[in-house]
Amino acid sequence: MNEDRLIELEIKAAYQEDLLQALNKIVAGHQQQIGRLEATCRMLNDRIKSLSAEGSGGESIEEVPPHY
Repeated sequence: MNEDRLIELEIKAAYQEDLLQALNKIVAGHQQQIGRLEATCRMLNDRIKSLSAEGSGGESIEEVPPHY
């Protein structure tokens, strides 16, 4: 009985080890994807700021037009 129990525990440990390795690969992939998304967000944010500065002509968007 003890030997059967030991074999069962070894099998469970092997499955858990495989699962852990698979989950580690998934987490590593997610970390890489998050890094790429953060870089894209920074680039887009900089681009929006650049376009906003070009489009406003140096004036604040909230300024009241001269005819008011």
